[in-house]
Amino acid sequence: MLEYGIGNGRIALPMARHGVEVVGVDQSPAMLGDLRERLADESREVKRRVKLRRGDMRKVSLGRKFPLVLCTFNTALHLYVRDDVERFLARVREHLAPGGRFVVDLSVPSMPDLLRNPQRAYSVPRFKHPTAGVIVHNRERFDYDKVRQVLFVSMEFEPVGNPAGAWMTPLAHRQFFPQEWEAHLHYNGFDVIDVFGDFHGGPLDAQSDVMVWHSRSR
Repeated sequence: MLEYGIGNGRIALPMARHGVEVVGVDQSPAMLGDLRERLADESREVKRRVKLRRGDMRKVSLGRKFPLVLCTFNTALHLYVRDDVERFLARVREHLAPGGRFVVDLSVPSMPDLLRNPQRAYSVPRFKHPTAGVIVHNRERFDYDKVRQVLFVSMEFEPVGNPAGAWMTPLAHRQFFPQEWEAHLHYNGFDVIDVFGDFHGGPLDAQSDVMVWHSRSR
């Protein structure tokens, strides 16, 4: 299996523990470093099944083919323009074995989020930050560029009782609407096998906040 956006192994490690050989591509040295630390605690068999490659998913050529190619957890939302999408899908076709399956999950654009006032900070319940290890106030600002179809989110974190320790994490996600993503697949040489509206095989409908596409190279 080939996974684009392997990150710190949230999907790859459980699959490797079940006997699946995984090759993972990611551009972030920090995420790959975290995954290597996690791999250090795994058995020899699991370590042997996981191979990592740092690189741009639009460019990396591995010289081999896989029966399954995954692009998980909104990784494809970092493809901001048509050329990015086409170059990435060309790499997917290059790495898919005959009859192989390409699976990608994407968030469905949320109109309330796209219509939020960019001048307003929207608060969410405080929580314990998983890496900072402290309770934080969390506010988010949304700014949607409707021409480029990119949603910019500023996630603001302020430790409770320590406003001077506040920090902000930016996020930029391309917004692909369902029919638009289907067109990208079609015009880049893929046939859709299935599309689901959740991770349990449910239908893609008006209530779905995720879409999961299964396709094959034509």
